[in-house]
Order: sequence, then C-alpha cells, then structure tokens
Amino acid sequence: MAAGGSNIAIYGAIGANTLIAISKFVAAFFTGSSAMLAEGIHSLVDTGNGLLLLLGIKKSKQKPDKMHPFGYGKEVYFWSFVVSILIFALGGGFAIYEGIHALQDPHVIEDPTWNYIVLGAAILFEGTALFLALKTFNKSRAKSGNLLTSIARSKDAATFAVIIEDTAAVAGLSIALIGVFLSQQLQNPYIDGASSVIIGVLLLVVAIFLAKESKGLLLGESAKPEVISEIEKIMDQNINVKEWSLPQTMHFGPENILLIIEIDLIDDLNLEQAEKTMESLRLEIKQKQPGINQVYIQTTNNIRKNILGETSE
Repeated sequence: MAAGGSNIAIYGAIGANTLIAISKFVAAFFTGSSAMLAEGIHSLVDTGNGLLLLLGIKKSKQKPDKMHPFGYGKEVYFWSFVVSILIFALGGGFAIYEGIHALQDPHVIEDPTWNYIVLGAAILFEGTALFLALKTFNKSRAKSGNLLTSIARSKDAATFAVIIEDTAAVAGLSIALIGVFLSQQLQNPYIDGASSVIIGVLLLVVAIFLAKESKGLLLGESAKPEVISEIEKIMDQNINVKEWSLPQTMHFGPENILLIIEIDLIDDLNLEQAEKTMESLRLEIKQKQPGINQVYIQTTNNIRKNILGETSE
C-alpha cells in the first residue's frame, strides 16, 4: 500500500475513533456499564495510536543525513511498536482492571438503550473502516496466502496496524454488545464485567501480535522471497556473471530496501567492461524491483576489489 493510502485510512480511523470514544463515554456515564467504559478507553487509545502512526510516517520521510545515511524509514516501525505497547498497557490493561472492578461491585444496567445505540453505530463505522482498509490492503498483497499470512509478511507497519486495530475494535464492540444484552436480559451484572475482561484479553493478544511484527521490522527484515528470486534471476541471465552470493537485503521502510550482493565476473573482462556490467545490473534491479532503491554490488575479481554502489533518494 502506498503511503498515501495508509494516511487516508489513518485519518479516517482517527476521526471515527474520536467521535466513537466520546459517544461511548457518554453512554458509560448514563448506564454505568463497565464494558462500555472499557470500549471508550479502547477508542481513545486507538485515536492516539493513529496520531502516532502519522507521526511515524512523517518522520520516516526525512532525507538521509550523516547520522542516518540510510534514511529514517524505520521511524514508522518504531512508532508502530509504541502503538502496540499502548494497546497492551492502556487498552488491555485498563479493560481488565475495569472488568475486575465491576465483578467485585456489580450493578445491573437499568436502561441499556444508550449502549445499544452507541455500540450499533460504532460497529457500523468501525466495520466500514475495516472494510476500506482491507480493500486497499488487498490491492497490494499477494494473491496467494490467507490474510493473516499476508499481514505477517507485510513490510508496511502503518497499514497492518490499522487493520489489526480495526479488527480488534469490531470484535471488542461485538463482545460489549453481547455482554450488555445478556446482562440486561438475564439481570446478571457479572456478565457485563466479564465482557470487559474478555475485551481486555483480546487487546492483549492483539498488542502482542502487533509488537512481534513491529519488532521484526525494527530489527531488520529481509525482502520477500520473490524479490530475492528476481535478483538471482537477473544475475543468472547476465552473461558476464559467473557466480554470486546470497543477496543481502533489509527493509528501511515499506518501499525502501537496501541490497548488498557479491558477484564473481568472468575472467576476461577489463575494468571498463566490469564497471558497465555492474552498472547495468544496478539499473536492471531497480527497474524490475522499484522498492530496491539502494544497491551495492561487490565483485570478488582482482580487477575491482572495492564496493561499487549507488544510493538514490
């Protein structure tokens, strides 16, 4: 997904979560529902998370400098990791705390009308946001493989963070709605508190999954296998290349990949021919794989010992 697509999804999520959070807090105030209060905190955290993801995207676009010669692309991965911590601590932690508190001091919801209205509208809004996010994500992901696998393989942390958050939001809202309904119908206040605890556990699981994916990208993940295969195919088709090492790649952003590869050229090339061959390889790699914008090729031949490279902005 392009950065612009991510931004649109995030802006939409921020606006929706802000309005939903306000309505949930109003409903929680009038009904005293702990599940509704937990959902209000959840939406408030999601609003802040959206702002942090936008901050990460903005910072990731800074140009390389002496201190960061490969750019700031990993900023978005760092802020996605921060988002996972906030979901874990503020979202999941508070929901479990509020649920336990409600179980210790249960109250029957007298009139759940507010809750039904707010939760129904919130499910509609969050469901629409999730549908749009998935629709955009499906345009960029591989045809094969299920959605969870595609998210795990995705290098666009801002995009999959929005999808994960929206999915958790829809699931949490559904749990809250069922909890409020059963609590009122059965006149059992413990169901409402239990719903809050379940929402909290759900958020903890989501936060751990998001943290795991963000951590992998933050530490430095290689390009997808198909990208590596394409690089090796280019090497194999070049008549001046005898052998090559395993291409070493690292993502510095969704569309910012560093490539380092060592090659062995045929023996009868002179210096000029070797340089033209390596330049041709660089151009072909960047043409066929636009996401690779930093290419460093090193030859093992005696004619050229040092690393030849090119960095594009």
